Amino acid sequence: MADEPKTNSTAEEFARESETKQPGFFADLADFLLHNKKWWLAPIVIVLLLFAVLVILGGTGVAPFVYTLF
Repeated sequence: MADEPKTNSTAEEFARESETKQPGFFADLADFLLHNKKWWLAPIVIVLLLFAVLVILGGTGVAPFVYTLF
């Protein structure tokens, strides 16, 4: 009998957690970097993001201005 309230509260807690909004990829990555103290990953991620922005801009009308940077 003592297990019934605990099982019920666990099921309710599980249901509440399933209804909460999940964090996005970047929020999850930032949380990982902060809590696990993997600061050496931050420059790698920043460079990859900047490279991705350059690739995306290279396919648009901004391309002539991006190529002048190099």
